[in-house]
Amino acid sequence: MARTALHSDWTLTALDGPVPDAVRGAVITARVPGNAHLDLLAAGLIADPFDGDNEAAQQWIGSTAWRYDTRFEWHDDGSARHDLVALGLDTVATIELNGVLVARTENQHRSHRFDVGALLQDGANHLVISFAAPVDEAERRSEANGLRPHVNHHPYNALRKAASNFGWDWGIDVATSGIWKAIGIESWSGVRIASVRPLVDLAGEPTGTGDASPDGLLDARVELEWAGGDERESAQLRVSVGEVAATASLDRGVAEARVALTVPRVDVWWPAGHGGQPLYDLEVSVETTVDGVVSAAEPWRARLGFRTVAVDTAPDALGTPFTVLVNREVVQIRGANWIPDHAFVTEVDRDRYRRRVADAVDANMNLLRVWGGGIYESDDFYDACDEAGILVWQDFLFACAAYAEEDWLAAEVEAEAREAITRLSPHPSLVIWNGNNENIWGYVDWGWRQELDGRTWGEGYYRTLLPALLAELDPSRSYSPASPYSFTEYLHPNDPANGTMHIWDVWNSRDYTAYREHEPRFASEFGFQGPPAWSTLVDAVHDDPLDAYGAQMLVHQKADQGNLKLERGMRGHLPEPRTIEEWHWATQLNQAAAIRFGIEHFRSLAPRNTGVIVWQLNDNWPVVSWAAVDFAEHRKPLWFALRAVYEPRLATFQPRDGALALVLLNDTAEPWNGEVLLRRTAFDGTVLATAAVQSTIAARSATTIPVPPGIAAIDNPSSEIITATIDGFATAIHDAAEVVDQRLEPRPITSEAAVSAEDPGVYEVRVTAAAYVRDVTLLVDRVDAAASVDLGLVTLQVGERATFRVRAATGLDPAVFLAEDVLRHANGLHAGR
Repeated sequence: MARTALHSDWTLTALDGPVPDAVRGAVITARVPGNAHLDLLAAGLIADPFDGDNEAAQQWIGSTAWRYDTRFEWHDDGSARHDLVALGLDTVATIELNGVLVARTENQHRSHRFDVGALLQDGANHLVISFAAPVDEAERRSEANGLRPHVNHHPYNALRKAASNFGWDWGIDVATSGIWKAIGIESWSGVRIASVRPLVDLAGEPTGTGDASPDGLLDARVELEWAGGDERESAQLRVSVGEVAATASLDRGVAEARVALTVPRVDVWWPAGHGGQPLYDLEVSVETTVDGVVSAAEPWRARLGFRTVAVDTAPDALGTPFTVLVNREVVQIRGANWIPDHAFVTEVDRDRYRRRVADAVDANMNLLRVWGGGIYESDDFYDACDEAGILVWQDFLFACAAYAEEDWLAAEVEAEAREAITRLSPHPSLVIWNGNNENIWGYVDWGWRQELDGRTWGEGYYRTLLPALLAELDPSRSYSPASPYSFTEYLHPNDPANGTMHIWDVWNSRDYTAYREHEPRFASEFGFQGPPAWSTLVDAVHDDPLDAYGAQMLVHQKADQGNLKLERGMRGHLPEPRTIEEWHWATQLNQAAAIRFGIEHFRSLAPRNTGVIVWQLNDNWPVVSWAAVDFAEHRKPLWFALRAVYEPRLATFQPRDGALALVLLNDTAEPWNGEVLLRRTAFDGTVLATAAVQSTIAARSATTIPVPPGIAAIDNPSSEIITATIDGFATAIHDAAEVVDQRLEPRPITSEAAVSAEDPGVYEVRVTAAAYVRDVTLLVDRVDAAASVDLGLVTLQVGERATFRVRAATGLDPAVFLAEDVLRHANGLHAGR
């Protein structure tokens, strides 16, 4: 295989649309891979799309048709085939080579390969790719093929393009055009390995978590493409995993072959917290022979992990579970939903993917759900998950809309699904395919049925096409038709006793304590908003004075009535903020408190509840949102709450049978037994009552301990707490009142800061509690936008200490980290009242 990359010397011009005079007729240097927005920005023709209210002023870009143009040198090397390979075109594109139409394409989510040998010229060549205006094209197709329900304002469901690219309730509306993945000429002869689906299994059961004992089974399904050649040609296919190999003889022209391979006593791949993540090198090669002359095709390589996966949805006494099993072992899911990590997806590189996966790992997560309104991510994402043991739940790309099932869209849906299933099949982290996000729920409960009036809406994809494609291409993974989904035909798709559940009433209309009214078998979506880090916010929002309802602030708050919901969500929990700085801290703190409350409740329901996937891990631009990590990669207070409530061993106080109980969860491979010390304590440190309880918790299990009446009988809710101290396990605190109703000392700590003796780029901030203090947090980005800190939301009792390690620019005065707008705690919201 000889490749000619076509990533250089591209230009961009506007063909048609509401184009500003400065752009009309301009020939703009273009970057490939890339998109028109980024090219305009690099040329100085637009301001930063993420800044201020530039979004509105730049809507013309998505209503403009664009032309990409390049000239390149090419010389015939004698190969039988010369293919133009475009791995990603966004979206409705016309391809012309040397003035001749090559093809028209209309799907961002698939690649294209065209034999252009007859069109290439020895020497200079001219390639032009023109893109229809995505907003206008979506509207045109929607009108032509029948309007169908969708959320947000553009009919994204009429195009096979990332839905969130047209804006979402956390995302900027930047409908892009461009060559968003690699493009080039591939020249080859004989046979080409078109694809490999390396499906794995285990011949026996692991003897214990992480043990190496079973044989690994590989079913390698290889697709081949042949160029012109000699009819006498024969071929030999070879599949190897390390030193183990198997071969198969092929007749010329065979389009698909299967090779089975057994790898003795493999090291089994496990999700994080259950064992290691060993990966094996796989190589697939094919050689052709004519008259004793051997030619080899370019080998295909990947990495494998040997494991089994299943999802148990067999009805039980409580309804229908949704239990993930890896290597036949139940995995309690602690995860987050994933959206594209940048509104301009070409800006996400391998390192950024790895940093986001590290955010998940460090927060004790074991699964990321790739949401259906985005993209099938780069292999860099799945590679990082493979290595870290982060399971992947992968949505097919349908979200919050009805989708036509007629051939004009269905043909593209099938082609993209086939490609995605095939491309992602090597990754051991991928365990679940999901048909759509909320579309069955929408049809049943959001008035879609009446609005559609008999028009197709996607059901055939979710119940027939997609499961059939998986049965054909990759039966080794589990499939769910939707999220949420009850797995029971006549039940509401969002039924709490059956399957997966999305919980949005809390954010939209209820106090977060209402999470306790839900008992989901598996909570696959729920969330609560909060603003990004201060530096992220003020870098993009320039209202003067800065205000929660400022014009630019509202551009960066996409949720319907989002700020009103933030205010309602704080009411009864925190004192009302008096300044924008207090608003920022209080809404961040309340976001963390709401999700901490919800997840502790959901996890305490185990084994009834088998999984929690919070909305959402990440952001795609600077915005007030549900994310735990903001666009500038700052870990918000929510992230620290998630790390705490996703600890494998968790202790949480919960109401049980009208009384207070302590629930202990042990999601580790080791049993625990020991003493649980319960105390009722005044805020000044006075111990009012104590009790010691012996407890034993089996591995991957939970137990509930009633709190003795003498401990539970709080005399003064505003100034007493109950604590559980459990050596080698966890610590839990029960606040009998909300922050707003507690008599918290507004200045409860003493603090000091110094440069670390070991590292001049690390500053140590030591905090000592003189009174009970809740949720001590350092907002270090207010000092240095690139700074990070290792702790957050630390609650201390009298005399307890904590040391925060801050990584920031060298040469700073350590005292800057002690400033009141940096060193924050919940108590401080009472100051001056």
